[in-house]
Amino acid sequence: MIQASALQSAVVDALRAALPADRVLADDDVVGSYVHDEAEWAPHGAPLAVVRPRSTAEVQAVVRACLAHRTPLVPRGAGTGLSGGANAVDGCVVLSTEHMRDVVAIDPVERYAVVQPGVVNDDLRAACAEQGLWYPPDPASSPWSTIGGNVATNAGGVCCVKYGVTRDYVLELEVVNGLGEVVRLGRRTAKGVVGYDMVGLMVGSEGTLGVVTEVTVRLRPARAPERTVVGYFDSVVDAGRAVEAVGAAGVTPSALELVDRHCLAAVDEWKNMGLSVDAAVVLLGRTDAPGPAGDAEADAMLRSFELGGATWAAASTDPAEAEALFAARRLAYPALERLGPLLTEDVCVPKAAVPEMLARIEAAAVRNDVLIANIAHAGDGNLHPLLITPPGDAEARARAQVAFGEIMRDAVALGGTVTGEHGVGLLKRDGLAIELAPEVVAMQRAVKAALDPHGILNPGKVLPDEGTA
Repeated sequence: MIQASALQSAVVDALRAALPADRVLADDDVVGSYVHDEAEWAPHGAPLAVVRPRSTAEVQAVVRACLAHRTPLVPRGAGTGLSGGANAVDGCVVLSTEHMRDVVAIDPVERYAVVQPGVVNDDLRAACAEQGLWYPPDPASSPWSTIGGNVATNAGGVCCVKYGVTRDYVLELEVVNGLGEVVRLGRRTAKGVVGYDMVGLMVGSEGTLGVVTEVTVRLRPARAPERTVVGYFDSVVDAGRAVEAVGAAGVTPSALELVDRHCLAAVDEWKNMGLSVDAAVVLLGRTDAPGPAGDAEADAMLRSFELGGATWAAASTDPAEAEALFAARRLAYPALERLGPLLTEDVCVPKAAVPEMLARIEAAAVRNDVLIANIAHAGDGNLHPLLITPPGDAEARARAQVAFGEIMRDAVALGGTVTGEHGVGLLKRDGLAIELAPEVVAMQRAVKAALDPHGILNPGKVLPDEGTA
């Protein structure tokens, strides 16, 4: 019988034989920086090696080597994920796409861009802007996260309340599948309904069905400058009522974000941005409708904020101040991370249920004696409660995990979902079993078995263990 150590050595030797020398990393200190994403509460294992391919052919060589040696393969982008989806498992090979950074083409007539998966989100947006075009999905991590990772989790972001999430923009994918074959899925035409929607299936599959090597995304024309409306509230529930009122007014804002005082204080302490907001919660609304239509939408949002119980609300006349508040929204997660171990929720509920969901989050915090800060893409009901515990406090951590489960169950009970944009990964596998019927979980397992018959692609992620659901 071949010993496990010999098998491990064999797959690393095979990778080194198939790839240029600088592509395979096996030094423990270097490999250690690739073992997990930003979900610090999610477990991770020890990989045999990290590979950093630069082309589709090199990715295919990695997949085939792992297939030949039945070695788990964990694809990874920039590691900004918040669910543990990119975490290593013991004895795996981590495949990082960070060096696949080419913007292959931008077509201004057909309005699409073709990119490798390691292209950073903001870099793509900047390249498109040079041609008067715009790529809408903008997760808070857009300065660092990559398009491949965005595809893996179906990332959303600030403007997705009006413009949709990553899946709405992916036209075509090049993928290395679980048999080591390079396949192209989707189309670049404006329309196309041939066969099943394999692109839609791949987007959000977190590397469990194939390794994405090229992405074609739909683009939009550059949009008009945005107007900003700011509202202060005494409670998250009042802010939630304002969100509901915006929806009832028929306004589709280009952004509608919620940030509570815990987040603003943490950002100000970290970055010294001069934020002096005397409110428990701030709502940040934006409209990019041009001309009088934009004025009307801004006025409607202002009235909705007042109807929800704002203690102060106004259309911003200072673009720098408005930008500072939105910058604080984007910096909230890393700022709070400095205070202690952070467990991040990602539930999404109907807009009408936002006030009740925020009330239930507050109740879970009190019931379990856990500090919960709140940020949210409030306009589309995507809430991100951030559960903060003191470093080294195992009891507080256990209470936070109980609250985490309660929040997931409450979201489902209110007609929502346990993850709107972060993905299932490791942290939400129990939540998937709460949300989906056993028959649906069985269908998903059948898809996984068909597309990854040898079970090497990101094993242990997304689907719950057999018998759980």
